This record gives sequence, structure tokens and C-alpha cells, in this order.
Amino acid sequence: MPELPAQEPLVKEIPPKGADLSAWYTAVCLKAELVSYAPVRGCVVLRPYGFGLWENLQRELDARFKATGHENAYFPLLIPESLLIREAEHVEGFAPEVAWVTEGGQEKLEERLAIRPTSEAIIGVMYAKWIQSHRDLPVLINQWANVVRWEKATRPFLRTMEFLWQEGHTAHATAEEAREETERMLDVYRDFAENVAAVPVYAGLKSASERFPGAVETYSIEALMPDGKALQSATSHYLGQNFSRAYDITFSDTDQQMKHVYTTSWGMSWRMLGAMIMVHGDDRGLRVPPKMAPIEAVIVPIVKGDETAPLEKARELAAGLRAEGFRVRVDDRDRSPGFKYSDWEMRGVPLRIEIGPRDLQSGSVTLVRRDKAKGEEDSKVSAAFDALGTTLRTQLEAVQASLYAQAKLFLESHTFAVNDRTVFFERCKDRSGMIDIPWCKRADCEAILKNQTSATTRVMRELQQPGAVCTACGEPAVVNAYFAQSY
Repeated sequence: MPELPAQEPLVKEIPPKGADLSAWYTAVCLKAELVSYAPVRGCVVLRPYGFGLWENLQRELDARFKATGHENAYFPLLIPESLLIREAEHVEGFAPEVAWVTEGGQEKLEERLAIRPTSEAIIGVMYAKWIQSHRDLPVLINQWANVVRWEKATRPFLRTMEFLWQEGHTAHATAEEAREETERMLDVYRDFAENVAAVPVYAGLKSASERFPGAVETYSIEALMPDGKALQSATSHYLGQNFSRAYDITFSDTDQQMKHVYTTSWGMSWRMLGAMIMVHGDDRGLRVPPKMAPIEAVIVPIVKGDETAPLEKARELAAGLRAEGFRVRVDDRDRSPGFKYSDWEMRGVPLRIEIGPRDLQSGSVTLVRRDKAKGEEDSKVSAAFDALGTTLRTQLEAVQASLYAQAKLFLESHTFAVNDRTVFFERCKDRSGMIDIPWCKRADCEAILKNQTSATTRVMRELQQPGAVCTACGEPAVVNAYFAQSY
């Protein structure tokens, strides 16, 4: 008999976030019904509320992709081994994580099929068929898909064997165009992270050791989690002609010469949801930025006995708000108002709208903001029935800005410019945050630091002080780099 899946862990209370971030994170993901553990090791089921978060991420990003000229397509999940191994550096980098199909039905396959860890190989083969002339360029395609990488640990959204993501793949006539595309999409990710997920990030170039296998250059956005670890939240890769040579993607240029195209790839996964959860949540549970919230406001009617007027008015107000484009829900469950308040606070709904008999008499409701602590100034706002839509929109904008400001303050207060080598190593070991240093850019310097502290470069930027020496090793510095331990 196959082993049955373990019973879902029962989460009665969410532990304090500051005491154990990992325990808090797992508990809130389960109790808020974002995910459930699947019977397959390393996999989770994305429940409706969690999928609602993913849908909003997808909607916001997809609009940005299309605004920059990209189209969506879909490519096969299974990739023949002979295709995958064409780009040697790429396959070597992914080899430990690839899952293989070796049988189909009752027959053994003559050639193993890789379950998509990423799609450069299969897309490269198709681009070789589609691209013949400079008139066919650029090709700007994005794919929303699932991928599989053989992970040993399971942490919802952050590290699972199967996960959801998008991956963009573009082909260009010149290196300059491809590099511009790489940086353009990095900025799209930065804009989404900060202006939709309300997660401040550092964006920039990765070091050679942190580069995507097969890429010429890799860029990323890096967020800082409450435990002082960095979380790589999206990447954008300039692939040069590495993949176009491996998969023979050529075109006839305007000078009638056959040339290899220049390609890029870029992606964001549901890991971004994990960043958002950790950055904004508190001891009461989730705090979801309004632009990402499946439910922007929940209306809680306060009903006593058999009276139905507050519930009827709640439904009337909800219908009007939905007509204005708001995502709202009426909580008509047979539970106490106190239970409902705590439940929706735990789920992180940005605004709660309370309506009882006295509100019916006054012609107004009370809005309670999730981003504010209980009793904090401006945590509650009164709104007249006929102005509820206007007030709601204003308050949602305020909640969005407030959550970003709080996260930005945390990132800035946990970013340290360090020039002393001893202090630098201590801060890396202690997970103090993002440690900004002049750096030599040498791989052996980074390797020594990683061995001693587990910290690595997150992103690099221009050297801030000409003539500075590397804080880590004392050699001449050529860039500034943020160092941190990471997920």
C-alpha cells in the first residue's frame, strides 16, 4: 500500500515573528490557507487564497510585459536530454536539480526526458526554426509555467521541488539591443517589487560565481528579510551568443551575412510571494499590500439577535463597491464579530469595514487599517455610505504607501557601509543585513568569505570611492558590492 500523506499540521496560534521567523512563516502560510503540503515530497498545493496572490502578481507583471512589447506563448514541459546538454555550462549548472522521465506507459524511453528546470534549451530549438532573417527580430516572448528542480528541503514559496514562475526569452540582432532588454526587464521587476508588492530591493549585476549557468551577465533584485538574510527575488540574464551558438539560432543580417542572434532570459517565481509575506507580516499574521490582495476589504456586519438590517446594508454596499472595481467580501458567517476581526487580520486583508445598528442610524461605517497597530493613530476612519468608494480608495493607497515605507525603513536601517575587515566579517556572520563594501571582484576573495561566513555578493554597483581597497582582502577595489547570507 502506498504511504498516505501526513495529516496537515494544525496551527492553533501563530508564534511570535521575532522569536523564530521560520516557525512564524510556516505557521502563517498554513493558517492563512495559502498552501497545504502535498503527498509528494517537496511539493505544496496552492490554495485559493494563495492562488489569489499569484493571480494578482501575474496580472500586474503581465501588463508590464505587454506594455514593453512582449507576447505570451507556451512550450513543452519535457525536454530531450540531447537538447539540454548542448550548452555545456548550462547543463552542468542544473545537473543536480534535474528530474528525469525514463519510462512512458510500459516502455523504457530510448532517450531520457528532462522535466523543465528552465526552458532555454527547448525555446532555443524553436527559435532556430522561426528566425531566418533580420526581419524576424526581435523575438519577445514570455511563458507562464511550472518548473521542477529537485530540492531536498521544503519551504512554501521559497524552496519547493515544483514551483510557478514566468520566464521571458528574447532574441535580438545586436548585443546592444539584448543588453538593453536585460536591463529593461530588471527595471520592470524592480518596479513591480516596490510599487506592487511594496518590497524595497537593491537591483544590480551579480558576481561571476552567482551568475546563471551559461549567461554572460546576470542581474537581480535582492530583498532583505527580517532575519537579516537576502532573498533573490527575480533575475535577468544577458546570454550573449552562448545559447544561439549551441542551438544554431542564426539570421541573415542587412549585410546579407549569416549571424548568430543575441539572447536574453529573465524570470520571477512565486518566491516573490514569500518575500512579501516575510517582509510585511507581523505577530497577528499576514499584512498584504492592497495591490496584491485577493480581498482589498472585508465588510463585517455586526448583527444582534434576529436583526438583518446590517447584513442587508453590508451586501448593498459590497455590490456598489464591486461595481466600482474593488475586491470586497461580506463575512456573513455565523461567528462572533471578534472572531471575524482576528481571522481577517491574520489573513492580512488591508481594510476591514464594520457596520452595525448605530452605523445604520449615522449613515456611516468604520474602516480599520491592517497596516496599523491596534489603537495607533489613524488606525480607524469613518466613512459615509455615499462616500465609501472614495474613502476606500484613499485608504487603500495609504496602506500601500505605509507598508512600503515601513519596509524601506527596515532595509535602510539594516544596510551598513563597512570599511573595517574585522567588523565586516562579524556583520556577515551575525546576519546584520546588507553589508556594503568596496570589493575587488575576485572569485577567490568571495570564496574565502563564503567559506567563513556563508555570505556572498548579492549585487554590485559602481565603485563609490575611487582608489578604495577591498574591505574583505585589502586588494584594490573595482566595485561596491552588497554582501549577505541568503535563502
